[in-house]
Amino acid sequence: MRSDEVKKGYTRAPNRSLLRALGVTDREMDLPFIGIANSWNTVVPGHTHLRQLAERVREGISAGGGVPFEFNTIGICDGIAMGHEGMRYSLPSRETIADSVELMVQAHRFDGLVCLCTCDKIVPGMLMAAARCNIPTIVVTGGPMLSGHCGGKDLSLIDVFEGVGKVSAGVMSDEELRELEKCAMPGCGSCQGLYTANTMACMTEALGMSLPRCAAIPAVHAEKLAIARESGERVVSLVRDGVRPRDIITRASMRNAVRVDMALGGSTNTVLHLMAIAEEASVPLTLGDFNEIGDAVPHICHMQPGGPHSMETLYYAGGIPAVFHRLLPHLENAPTTSGKDVRDIAGSVSVIDASVIRPLEDPVHTAGGLKILKGSLAPSGSVIKAGAVSDTMWTHIGPARVFDSEKSAMDAILSDRIREGDVIVIRYEGPAGAPGMPEMLSPTSAIMGRGMTRVALITDGRFSGGTRGPCIGHVAPEAAVGGPIALVEEGDQISIDLNAQRLDLLVGGEELERRRAAWQAPGRSLEGVLLRYSRMVDQADRGAVMKK
Repeated sequence: MRSDEVKKGYTRAPNRSLLRALGVTDREMDLPFIGIANSWNTVVPGHTHLRQLAERVREGISAGGGVPFEFNTIGICDGIAMGHEGMRYSLPSRETIADSVELMVQAHRFDGLVCLCTCDKIVPGMLMAAARCNIPTIVVTGGPMLSGHCGGKDLSLIDVFEGVGKVSAGVMSDEELRELEKCAMPGCGSCQGLYTANTMACMTEALGMSLPRCAAIPAVHAEKLAIARESGERVVSLVRDGVRPRDIITRASMRNAVRVDMALGGSTNTVLHLMAIAEEASVPLTLGDFNEIGDAVPHICHMQPGGPHSMETLYYAGGIPAVFHRLLPHLENAPTTSGKDVRDIAGSVSVIDASVIRPLEDPVHTAGGLKILKGSLAPSGSVIKAGAVSDTMWTHIGPARVFDSEKSAMDAILSDRIREGDVIVIRYEGPAGAPGMPEMLSPTSAIMGRGMTRVALITDGRFSGGTRGPCIGHVAPEAAVGGPIALVEEGDQISIDLNAQRLDLLVGGEELERRRAAWQAPGRSLEGVLLRYSRMVDQADRGAVMKK
Protein backbone atom coordinates (compact mmCIF):
# COMPACT_ATOMS: atom_id res chain seq x y z
CA MET A 1 0.00 0.00 0.00
CA ARG A 2 1.15 3.56 -0.72
CA SER A 3 0.41 4.52 2.87
CA ASP A 4 3.13 2.11 4.03
CA GLU A 5 5.54 4.88 3.03
CA VAL A 6 4.36 6.88 6.07
CA LYS A 7 3.60 4.10 8.58
CA LYS A 8 5.89 1.06 8.14
CA GLY A 9 9.32 0.44 9.65
CA TYR A 10 11.23 1.87 12.57
CA THR A 11 12.23 4.96 10.55
CA ARG A 12 8.58 5.95 10.38
CA ALA A 13 8.10 6.08 14.16
CA PRO A 14 7.80 9.92 14.08
CA ASN A 15 5.17 9.70 11.32
CA ARG A 16 3.22 7.08 13.24
CA SER A 17 3.45 9.20 16.38
CA LEU A 18 1.59 11.99 14.59
CA LEU A 19 -0.99 9.51 13.28
CA ARG A 20 -1.50 8.21 16.82
CA ALA A 21 -2.25 11.80 17.87
CA LEU A 22 -5.31 11.49 15.61
CA GLY A 23 -6.44 8.36 17.43
CA VAL A 24 -5.27 5.86 14.80
CA THR A 25 -4.98 2.43 16.43
CA ASP A 26 -2.44 -0.37 15.95
CA ARG A 27 -4.99 -2.35 13.95
CA GLU A 28 -5.75 0.62 11.69
CA MET A 29 -2.06 1.04 10.90
CA ASP A 30 -2.38 -2.10 8.76
CA LEU A 31 -5.49 -0.90 6.87
CA PRO A 32 -5.77 1.23 3.69
CA PHE A 33 -5.71 4.98 4.33
CA ILE A 34 -8.53 6.67 2.40
CA GLY A 35 -8.68 10.43 1.81
CA ILE A 36 -12.02 12.22 1.61
CA ALA A 37 -11.78 15.45 -0.41
CA ASN A 38 -14.81 17.44 0.76
CA SER A 39 -15.78 20.80 -0.73
CA TRP A 40 -18.19 21.55 2.16
CA ASN A 41 -18.69 25.21 3.02
CA THR A 42 -21.49 27.51 4.15
CA VAL A 43 -21.28 29.80 1.11
CA VAL A 44 -22.58 27.53 -1.65
CA PRO A 45 -26.10 25.99 -1.43
CA GLY A 46 -24.81 22.94 -3.29
CA HIS A 47 -22.26 22.32 -0.54
CA THR A 48 -23.98 23.06 2.75
CA HIS A 49 -25.14 19.46 3.22
CA LEU A 50 -21.85 17.77 2.31
CA ARG A 51 -20.74 17.56 5.93
CA GLN A 52 -23.63 15.15 6.60
CA LEU A 53 -22.80 13.11 3.50
CA ALA A 54 -19.15 12.98 4.61
CA GLU A 55 -20.20 11.29 7.84
CA ARG A 56 -21.85 8.54 5.80
CA VAL A 57 -18.77 8.22 3.58
CA ARG A 58 -16.58 7.86 6.68
CA GLU A 59 -18.88 5.15 8.05
CA GLY A 60 -18.68 3.30 4.74
CA ILE A 61 -14.89 3.46 4.61
CA SER A 62 -14.64 2.12 8.16
CA ALA A 63 -17.15 -0.63 7.45
CA GLY A 64 -15.26 -1.59 4.31
CA GLY A 65 -12.00 -1.97 6.20
CA GLY A 66 -10.29 1.37 5.57
CA VAL A 67 -9.27 4.36 7.67
CA PRO A 68 -10.90 7.68 6.62
CA PHE A 69 -9.06 11.01 6.63
CA GLU A 70 -11.15 14.02 5.63
CA PHE A 71 -9.85 17.29 4.23
CA ASN A 72 -11.39 20.30 2.51
CA THR A 73 -10.95 22.21 -0.69
CA ILE A 74 -12.48 25.44 -1.96
CA GLY A 75 -15.76 25.91 -3.78
CA ILE A 76 -17.12 28.99 -5.58
CA CYS A 77 -20.84 29.50 -6.22
CA ASP A 78 -21.11 30.68 -9.82
CA GLY A 79 -24.57 32.12 -9.18
CA ILE A 80 -23.31 34.37 -6.39
CA ALA A 81 -20.20 35.25 -8.41
CA MET A 82 -22.25 35.98 -11.55
CA GLY A 83 -22.34 39.36 -13.26
CA HIS A 84 -19.42 41.08 -11.51
CA GLU A 85 -15.64 40.82 -11.11
CA GLY A 86 -16.00 37.72 -8.96
CA MET A 87 -16.90 35.60 -11.99
CA ARG A 88 -13.35 35.99 -13.32
CA TYR A 89 -12.18 33.78 -10.45
CA SER A 90 -14.53 30.86 -11.09
CA LEU A 91 -12.79 28.96 -13.89
CA PRO A 92 -9.31 29.49 -12.37
CA SER A 93 -10.65 27.83 -9.21
CA ARG A 94 -10.94 24.55 -11.14
CA GLU A 95 -7.16 24.37 -11.38
CA THR A 96 -6.71 25.33 -7.71
CA ILE A 97 -9.11 22.56 -6.66
CA ALA A 98 -7.25 19.98 -8.75
CA ASP A 99 -3.93 21.17 -7.37
CA SER A 100 -5.11 21.19 -3.74
CA VAL A 101 -6.43 17.63 -3.94
CA GLU A 102 -3.22 16.47 -5.60
CA LEU A 103 -1.15 18.14 -2.87
CA MET A 104 -3.06 16.42 -0.06
CA VAL A 105 -3.14 13.02 -1.76
CA GLN A 106 0.53 12.96 -2.68
CA ALA A 107 1.85 14.46 0.57
CA HIS A 108 -0.03 11.99 2.78
CA ARG A 109 0.29 8.95 0.50
CA PHE A 110 -3.36 7.97 0.65
CA ASP A 111 -4.20 4.57 -0.80
CA GLY A 112 -7.61 5.65 -2.08
CA LEU A 113 -9.77 8.75 -2.43
CA VAL A 114 -13.43 9.74 -2.20
CA CYS A 115 -14.26 13.05 -3.87
CA LEU A 116 -17.33 14.60 -2.23
CA CYS A 117 -18.37 17.56 -4.33
CA THR A 118 -21.06 19.55 -6.06
CA CYS A 119 -21.20 22.49 -8.47
CA ASP A 120 -19.64 23.82 -11.61
CA LYS A 121 -15.84 23.88 -11.21
CA ILE A 122 -15.54 21.66 -8.16
CA VAL A 123 -16.68 18.40 -9.78
CA PRO A 124 -14.39 18.71 -12.83
CA GLY A 125 -11.52 19.94 -10.65
CA MET A 126 -11.76 16.84 -8.49
CA LEU A 127 -12.05 14.57 -11.54
CA MET A 128 -8.92 16.20 -12.95
CA ALA A 129 -7.12 15.51 -9.66
CA ALA A 130 -8.33 11.90 -9.64
CA ALA A 131 -6.99 11.31 -13.14
CA ARG A 132 -3.74 13.10 -12.30
CA CYS A 133 -3.03 11.23 -9.05
CA ASN A 134 -4.43 7.94 -10.39
CA ILE A 135 -5.07 6.24 -7.07
CA PRO A 136 -8.34 4.27 -6.61
CA THR A 137 -11.07 6.93 -6.46
CA ILE A 138 -14.84 7.21 -6.36
CA VAL A 139 -16.86 10.42 -6.66
CA VAL A 140 -20.01 11.29 -4.70
CA THR A 141 -21.83 14.27 -6.19
CA GLY A 142 -24.08 16.12 -3.73
CA GLY A 143 -27.27 16.11 -5.79
CA PRO A 144 -29.71 18.68 -7.15
CA MET A 145 -31.89 21.07 -5.19
CA LEU A 146 -35.65 20.54 -5.14
CA SER A 147 -37.71 22.85 -7.36
CA GLY A 148 -39.05 26.07 -5.95
CA HIS A 149 -42.77 26.83 -6.19
CA CYS A 150 -44.75 30.03 -6.66
CA GLY A 151 -48.21 30.50 -8.09
CA GLY A 152 -48.50 26.82 -8.99
CA LYS A 153 -45.31 26.91 -11.11
CA ASP A 154 -42.07 25.00 -10.59
CA LEU A 155 -39.15 27.42 -10.33
CA SER A 156 -35.38 27.42 -10.61
CA LEU A 157 -32.65 30.05 -10.35
CA ILE A 158 -32.99 30.88 -14.05
CA ASP A 159 -36.51 32.21 -13.42
CA VAL A 160 -34.94 34.80 -11.13
CA PHE A 161 -32.21 35.74 -13.60
CA GLU A 162 -34.79 36.12 -16.39
CA GLY A 163 -36.96 38.12 -14.00
CA VAL A 164 -34.32 40.87 -14.12
CA GLY A 165 -34.96 41.26 -17.84
CA LYS A 166 -38.72 41.25 -17.27
CA VAL A 167 -38.43 44.08 -14.76
CA SER A 168 -36.30 46.10 -17.18
CA ALA A 169 -38.92 45.50 -19.91
CA GLY A 170 -41.72 46.61 -17.58
CA VAL A 171 -43.57 43.28 -17.63
CA MET A 172 -42.76 42.40 -14.00
CA SER A 173 -42.73 44.62 -10.93
CA ASP A 174 -39.87 44.91 -8.43
CA GLU A 175 -42.14 43.38 -5.80
CA GLU A 176 -43.01 40.39 -8.00
CA LEU A 177 -39.30 39.79 -8.61
CA ARG A 178 -38.63 39.98 -4.88
CA GLU A 179 -41.30 37.35 -4.20
CA LEU A 180 -39.78 35.20 -6.95
CA GLU A 181 -36.29 35.37 -5.44
CA LYS A 182 -37.67 34.30 -2.06
CA CYS A 183 -39.28 31.08 -3.28
CA ALA A 184 -37.14 29.92 -6.22
CA MET A 185 -34.38 28.24 -4.19
CA PRO A 186 -35.86 26.19 -1.32
CA GLY A 187 -32.72 24.65 0.21
CA CYS A 188 -29.48 22.74 -0.27
CA GLY A 189 -28.31 21.19 -3.51
CA SER A 190 -27.10 22.27 -6.94
CA CYS A 191 -29.40 24.52 -9.01
CA GLN A 192 -32.38 22.52 -10.24
CA GLY A 193 -32.06 22.29 -14.01
CA LEU A 194 -29.50 20.70 -16.30
CA TYR A 195 -27.06 23.52 -15.71
CA THR A 196 -23.31 22.98 -15.43
CA ALA A 197 -23.27 21.54 -11.91
CA ASN A 198 -25.84 18.86 -12.65
CA THR A 199 -24.49 18.21 -16.14
CA MET A 200 -21.07 17.51 -14.64
CA ALA A 201 -22.64 15.19 -12.05
CA CYS A 202 -24.23 13.33 -14.98
CA MET A 203 -20.87 13.27 -16.80
CA THR A 204 -19.22 11.81 -13.67
CA GLU A 205 -21.72 8.96 -13.59
CA ALA A 206 -21.50 8.51 -17.36
CA LEU A 207 -17.70 8.23 -17.07
CA GLY A 208 -18.20 5.48 -14.48
CA MET A 209 -16.58 7.46 -11.67
CA SER A 210 -19.65 7.47 -9.41
CA LEU A 211 -22.10 4.72 -8.52
CA PRO A 212 -25.23 4.24 -10.68
CA ARG A 213 -28.05 6.75 -10.00
CA CYS A 214 -25.78 9.07 -8.00
CA ALA A 215 -26.07 12.10 -10.31
CA ALA A 216 -29.83 12.66 -10.21
CA ILE A 217 -30.66 11.77 -6.60
CA PRO A 218 -31.92 14.99 -4.97
CA ALA A 219 -29.67 16.41 -2.27
CA VAL A 220 -32.26 15.93 0.48
CA HIS A 221 -33.25 12.34 -0.30
CA ALA A 222 -32.29 9.46 1.96
CA GLU A 223 -30.97 7.60 -1.09
CA LYS A 224 -28.19 10.20 -1.29
CA LEU A 225 -27.10 9.29 2.25
CA ALA A 226 -27.22 5.61 1.32
CA ILE A 227 -25.12 6.03 -1.82
CA ALA A 228 -22.55 8.04 0.16
CA ARG A 229 -22.22 5.11 2.56
CA GLU A 230 -22.00 2.60 -0.30
CA SER A 231 -19.35 4.72 -2.03
CA GLY A 232 -17.23 4.72 1.12
CA GLU A 233 -17.36 0.94 1.28
CA ARG A 234 -16.77 0.57 -2.44
CA VAL A 235 -13.58 2.66 -2.55
CA VAL A 236 -11.87 0.21 -0.17
CA SER A 237 -12.68 -2.59 -2.62
CA LEU A 238 -11.23 -0.51 -5.45
CA VAL A 239 -8.01 -0.16 -3.45
CA ARG A 240 -7.80 -3.92 -2.82
CA ASP A 241 -8.54 -4.69 -6.48
CA GLY A 242 -6.11 -2.04 -7.74
CA VAL A 243 -8.74 -0.27 -9.90
CA ARG A 244 -7.54 3.23 -10.72
CA PRO A 245 -9.19 6.24 -12.41
CA ARG A 246 -7.27 5.75 -15.64
CA ASP A 247 -8.73 2.25 -15.82
CA ILE A 248 -12.18 3.92 -15.78
CA ILE A 249 -11.53 7.20 -17.64
CA THR A 250 -10.70 5.87 -21.10
CA ARG A 251 -11.48 7.00 -24.62
CA ALA A 252 -14.53 4.70 -24.60
CA SER A 253 -15.90 6.14 -21.34
CA MET A 254 -15.15 9.69 -22.46
CA ARG A 255 -17.10 9.14 -25.65
CA ASN A 256 -19.93 7.59 -23.65
CA ALA A 257 -20.00 10.71 -21.48
CA VAL A 258 -20.27 12.86 -24.61
CA ARG A 259 -23.12 10.62 -25.81
CA VAL A 260 -25.00 11.17 -22.55
CA ASP A 261 -24.27 14.89 -22.81
CA MET A 262 -25.77 15.00 -26.30
CA ALA A 263 -28.83 12.99 -25.24
CA LEU A 264 -29.47 15.31 -22.29
CA GLY A 265 -28.63 18.60 -24.03
CA GLY A 266 -26.19 19.56 -21.28
CA SER A 267 -24.21 22.68 -20.51
CA THR A 268 -21.69 24.03 -23.01
CA ASN A 269 -19.18 24.08 -20.14
CA THR A 270 -18.91 20.29 -20.34
CA VAL A 271 -16.84 20.72 -23.49
CA LEU A 272 -14.20 22.62 -21.50
CA HIS A 273 -14.32 20.27 -18.55
CA LEU A 274 -14.38 16.94 -20.38
CA MET A 275 -11.41 18.03 -22.48
CA ALA A 276 -9.54 19.08 -19.33
CA ILE A 277 -10.26 15.74 -17.64
CA ALA A 278 -9.19 13.90 -20.81
CA GLU A 279 -5.94 15.88 -20.79
CA GLU A 280 -5.19 14.78 -17.23
CA ALA A 281 -6.01 11.16 -18.06
CA SER A 282 -3.92 11.25 -21.27
CA VAL A 283 -7.02 10.37 -23.31
CA PRO A 284 -7.32 11.90 -26.80
CA LEU A 285 -10.50 14.01 -27.07
CA THR A 286 -11.08 16.85 -29.53
CA LEU A 287 -13.89 19.19 -30.54
CA GLY A 288 -14.36 16.94 -33.56
CA ASP A 289 -15.48 14.09 -31.28
CA PHE A 290 -18.36 16.22 -30.02
CA ASN A 291 -19.75 16.89 -33.50
CA GLU A 292 -19.18 13.30 -34.65
CA ILE A 293 -21.10 11.94 -31.67
CA GLY A 294 -23.71 14.71 -31.80
CA ASP A 295 -24.50 13.79 -35.40
CA ALA A 296 -25.19 10.18 -34.36
CA VAL A 297 -26.88 10.56 -30.94
CA PRO A 298 -30.22 12.40 -30.75
CA HIS A 299 -31.32 14.82 -28.05
CA ILE A 300 -33.92 12.80 -26.08
CA CYS A 301 -34.34 14.65 -22.74
CA HIS A 302 -35.92 18.12 -22.86
CA MET A 303 -34.31 19.45 -19.70
CA GLN A 304 -34.33 22.91 -18.13
CA PRO A 305 -33.44 25.57 -19.18
CA GLY A 306 -34.42 24.75 -22.78
CA GLY A 307 -37.22 22.40 -21.79
CA PRO A 308 -39.62 21.73 -18.92
CA HIS A 309 -37.87 18.96 -16.98
CA SER A 310 -35.83 19.42 -13.79
CA MET A 311 -33.22 17.04 -12.43
CA GLU A 312 -35.78 15.81 -9.91
CA THR A 313 -37.99 14.79 -12.84
CA LEU A 314 -35.06 12.96 -14.45
CA TYR A 315 -34.46 11.15 -11.14
CA TYR A 316 -38.01 9.83 -11.03
CA ALA A 317 -37.79 8.82 -14.69
CA GLY A 318 -34.85 6.52 -13.93
CA GLY A 319 -31.81 8.81 -13.90
CA ILE A 320 -28.63 8.23 -15.87
CA PRO A 321 -28.99 4.40 -15.90
CA ALA A 322 -32.27 4.86 -17.80
CA VAL A 323 -30.52 7.24 -20.22
CA PHE A 324 -27.89 4.50 -20.68
CA HIS A 325 -30.76 2.10 -21.43
CA ARG A 326 -32.02 4.34 -24.23
CA LEU A 327 -28.51 4.81 -25.60
CA LEU A 328 -27.58 1.13 -25.48
CA PRO A 329 -27.24 0.85 -29.32
CA HIS A 330 -24.67 3.67 -29.21
CA LEU A 331 -22.70 2.87 -26.04
CA GLU A 332 -19.20 1.46 -26.03
CA ASN A 333 -18.57 -0.99 -23.22
CA ALA A 334 -16.47 0.39 -20.41
CA PRO A 335 -15.85 -0.49 -16.74
CA THR A 336 -17.22 1.62 -13.87
CA THR A 337 -16.34 2.05 -10.20
CA SER A 338 -19.40 -0.06 -9.35
CA GLY A 339 -17.71 -3.15 -10.76
CA LYS A 340 -20.31 -3.40 -13.52
CA ASP A 341 -19.66 -2.51 -17.14
CA VAL A 342 -21.72 0.36 -18.52
CA ARG A 343 -23.65 -1.86 -20.94
CA ASP A 344 -24.55 -4.19 -18.07
CA ILE A 345 -25.96 -1.20 -16.17
CA ALA A 346 -27.89 -0.12 -19.27
CA GLY A 347 -29.36 -3.57 -19.77
CA SER A 348 -30.41 -4.05 -16.14
CA VAL A 349 -32.85 -1.10 -15.96
CA SER A 350 -35.82 0.34 -17.80
CA VAL A 351 -37.17 3.82 -18.46
CA ILE A 352 -39.84 4.74 -15.94
CA ASP A 353 -41.21 7.81 -17.76
CA ALA A 354 -40.88 7.89 -21.55
CA SER A 355 -42.10 11.48 -21.71
CA VAL A 356 -38.92 12.54 -19.89
CA ILE A 357 -36.39 10.10 -21.39
CA ARG A 358 -37.80 9.73 -24.88
CA PRO A 359 -37.19 6.85 -27.32
CA LEU A 360 -34.40 7.31 -29.86
CA GLU A 361 -36.98 7.23 -32.64
CA ASP A 362 -39.00 10.06 -31.05
CA PRO A 363 -36.37 12.58 -29.92
CA VAL A 364 -36.62 16.22 -29.01
CA HIS A 365 -34.09 16.88 -31.79
CA THR A 366 -32.62 14.37 -34.22
CA ALA A 367 -29.08 15.58 -33.44
CA GLY A 368 -27.34 15.96 -30.09
CA GLY A 369 -27.94 18.89 -27.77
CA LEU A 370 -24.51 20.52 -28.29
CA LYS A 371 -22.82 21.64 -31.49
CA ILE A 372 -19.31 22.80 -32.29
CA LEU A 373 -19.33 25.63 -34.84
CA LYS A 374 -16.31 26.65 -36.91
CA GLY A 375 -15.82 29.25 -39.59
CA SER A 376 -14.12 32.55 -40.31
CA LEU A 377 -15.20 33.99 -36.93
CA ALA A 378 -14.15 30.89 -34.96
CA PRO A 379 -11.38 29.06 -36.85
CA SER A 380 -10.54 26.87 -33.85
CA GLY A 381 -14.15 26.35 -32.80
CA SER A 382 -17.02 27.59 -30.67
CA VAL A 383 -19.85 25.90 -28.75
CA ILE A 384 -23.63 26.30 -28.67
CA LYS A 385 -26.35 24.45 -26.77
CA ALA A 386 -28.38 23.70 -29.89
CA GLY A 387 -30.98 21.84 -27.88
CA ALA A 388 -32.01 25.14 -26.24
CA VAL A 389 -32.31 27.09 -29.53
CA SER A 390 -35.65 27.54 -31.28
CA ASP A 391 -35.89 26.09 -34.77
CA THR A 392 -36.33 29.59 -36.22
CA MET A 393 -32.83 30.63 -35.08
CA TRP A 394 -30.85 27.67 -36.37
CA THR A 395 -29.88 29.91 -39.29
CA HIS A 396 -29.50 33.66 -38.87
CA ILE A 397 -27.66 36.58 -40.43
CA GLY A 398 -27.60 39.87 -38.58
CA PRO A 399 -25.59 43.00 -37.80
CA ALA A 400 -22.89 42.85 -35.14
CA ARG A 401 -23.37 44.91 -31.99
CA VAL A 402 -19.87 44.96 -30.54
CA PHE A 403 -18.95 45.27 -26.85
CA ASP A 404 -15.55 44.88 -25.23
CA SER A 405 -16.98 43.78 -21.88
CA GLU A 406 -19.99 42.00 -20.41
CA LYS A 407 -20.95 45.12 -18.43
CA SER A 408 -21.22 47.36 -21.51
CA ALA A 409 -23.35 44.74 -23.26
CA MET A 410 -25.60 44.38 -20.22
CA ASP A 411 -26.08 48.15 -20.05
CA ALA A 412 -27.14 48.19 -23.71
CA ILE A 413 -29.62 45.35 -23.24
CA LEU A 414 -31.27 46.84 -20.16
CA SER A 415 -31.44 50.34 -21.71
CA ASP A 416 -33.32 49.07 -24.80
CA ARG A 417 -30.49 49.64 -27.29
CA ILE A 418 -30.64 46.11 -28.75
CA ARG A 419 -33.09 45.25 -31.53
CA GLU A 420 -34.50 41.97 -32.82
CA GLY A 421 -32.12 40.50 -35.39
CA ASP A 422 -28.99 41.91 -33.77
CA VAL A 423 -25.95 39.72 -33.10
CA ILE A 424 -24.34 40.84 -29.84
CA VAL A 425 -20.58 40.26 -29.75
CA ILE A 426 -18.92 40.32 -26.30
CA ARG A 427 -15.16 39.98 -26.54
CA TYR A 428 -12.00 40.17 -24.43
CA GLU A 429 -13.75 37.81 -22.01
CA GLY A 430 -11.76 34.69 -22.96
CA PRO A 431 -9.48 32.54 -20.78
CA ALA A 432 -6.47 34.86 -20.99
CA GLY A 433 -8.16 38.13 -21.94
CA ALA A 434 -10.77 38.40 -19.20
CA PRO A 435 -8.92 36.65 -17.61
CA GLY A 436 -10.89 33.69 -16.33
CA MET A 437 -13.46 33.30 -19.12
CA PRO A 438 -16.51 34.52 -17.13
CA GLU A 439 -19.99 33.15 -17.71
CA MET A 440 -22.56 35.40 -19.38
CA LEU A 441 -25.80 34.32 -17.72
CA SER A 442 -26.86 37.87 -16.86
CA PRO A 443 -27.03 39.23 -20.44
CA THR A 444 -28.50 36.04 -21.92
CA SER A 445 -31.18 35.91 -19.23
CA ALA A 446 -31.91 39.61 -19.68
CA ILE A 447 -32.48 39.03 -23.40
CA MET A 448 -34.87 36.16 -22.66
CA GLY A 449 -36.61 38.11 -19.89
CA ARG A 450 -37.24 41.02 -22.25
CA GLY A 451 -38.98 38.63 -24.64
CA MET A 452 -36.48 39.00 -27.48
CA THR A 453 -36.48 35.84 -29.58
CA ARG A 454 -34.28 36.81 -32.55
CA VAL A 455 -31.19 38.20 -30.80
CA ALA A 456 -28.02 36.10 -30.93
CA LEU A 457 -25.04 36.47 -28.62
CA ILE A 458 -21.47 35.48 -29.43
CA THR A 459 -18.53 35.60 -27.01
CA ASP A 460 -15.04 34.31 -26.36
CA GLY A 461 -16.22 33.92 -22.77
CA ARG A 462 -18.52 31.23 -21.44
CA PHE A 463 -22.20 30.71 -20.71
CA SER A 464 -23.82 29.27 -17.65
CA GLY A 465 -25.53 25.95 -18.08
CA GLY A 466 -28.68 27.97 -17.39
CA THR A 467 -28.34 29.86 -20.68
CA ARG A 468 -30.87 29.22 -23.41
CA GLY A 469 -31.33 30.67 -26.89
CA PRO A 470 -28.90 31.32 -29.78
CA CYS A 471 -25.85 31.94 -27.59
CA ILE A 472 -22.42 30.90 -28.90
CA GLY A 473 -19.46 30.78 -26.54
CA HIS A 474 -15.82 29.63 -26.32
CA VAL A 475 -14.97 31.39 -29.60
CA ALA A 476 -11.35 30.48 -30.34
CA PRO A 477 -8.88 31.97 -30.83
CA GLU A 478 -10.04 34.58 -28.33
CA ALA A 479 -9.84 38.33 -28.93
CA ALA A 480 -6.93 38.88 -26.54
CA VAL A 481 -4.60 36.78 -28.71
CA GLY A 482 -5.79 38.38 -31.95
CA GLY A 483 -8.53 35.96 -32.97
CA PRO A 484 -10.96 37.14 -35.67
CA ILE A 485 -13.51 38.12 -33.00
CA ALA A 486 -11.12 41.00 -32.14
CA LEU A 487 -11.56 42.40 -35.67
CA VAL A 488 -15.37 42.59 -35.73
CA GLU A 489 -16.76 46.11 -36.16
CA GLU A 490 -20.20 47.51 -35.41
CA GLY A 491 -22.64 46.63 -38.18
CA ASP A 492 -20.63 43.79 -39.75
CA GLN A 493 -22.86 40.97 -40.92
CA ILE A 494 -22.44 37.68 -39.03
CA SER A 495 -23.82 34.37 -40.27
CA ILE A 496 -24.88 31.55 -37.93
CA ASP A 497 -25.80 28.16 -39.41
CA LEU A 498 -26.30 25.34 -36.90
CA ASN A 499 -27.20 22.86 -39.64
CA ALA A 500 -23.88 23.44 -41.40
CA GLN A 501 -22.05 23.92 -38.06
CA ARG A 502 -20.73 27.29 -39.26
CA LEU A 503 -20.04 30.68 -37.66
CA ASP A 504 -18.80 33.25 -40.16
CA LEU A 505 -17.90 36.94 -40.26
CA LEU A 506 -19.07 38.21 -43.67
CA VAL A 507 -16.17 40.59 -44.24
CA GLY A 508 -13.61 40.31 -47.07
CA GLY A 509 -10.08 39.09 -46.47
CA GLU A 510 -8.39 42.34 -47.52
CA GLU A 511 -10.51 44.37 -45.11
CA LEU A 512 -9.74 41.95 -42.26
CA GLU A 513 -6.01 42.22 -42.98
CA ARG A 514 -6.28 46.02 -42.86
CA ARG A 515 -8.00 45.79 -39.47
CA ARG A 516 -5.46 43.29 -38.19
CA ALA A 517 -2.57 45.58 -39.07
CA ALA A 518 -4.17 48.33 -36.95
CA TRP A 519 -5.23 46.08 -34.02
CA GLN A 520 -3.62 46.26 -30.61
CA ALA A 521 -4.50 44.14 -27.60
CA PRO A 522 -5.96 46.27 -24.81
CA GLY A 523 -3.98 46.43 -21.61
CA ARG A 524 -5.41 45.19 -18.33
CA SER A 525 -3.99 45.73 -14.87
CA LEU A 526 -3.75 42.37 -13.10
CA GLU A 527 -2.26 40.91 -9.96
CA GLY A 528 -2.38 37.74 -7.88
CA VAL A 529 -4.19 34.66 -9.15
CA LEU A 530 -5.54 36.31 -12.30
CA LEU A 531 -2.11 37.53 -13.37
CA ARG A 532 -0.63 34.02 -13.07
CA TYR A 533 -3.66 32.47 -14.73
CA SER A 534 -3.62 34.83 -17.73
CA ARG A 535 0.01 33.94 -18.44
CA MET A 536 -0.43 30.18 -18.15
CA VAL A 537 -3.90 29.34 -19.51
CA ASP A 538 -4.43 27.74 -22.91
CA GLN A 539 -7.25 28.46 -25.34
CA ALA A 540 -10.85 27.25 -24.94
CA ASP A 541 -10.55 24.68 -27.73
CA ARG A 542 -7.97 22.92 -25.52
CA GLY A 543 -10.19 22.98 -22.44
CA ALA A 544 -8.63 26.15 -20.97
CA VAL A 545 -6.09 23.96 -19.19
CA MET A 546 -2.73 25.22 -18.00
CA LYS A 547 -0.07 25.20 -20.71
CA LYS A 548 2.39 22.36 -20.36
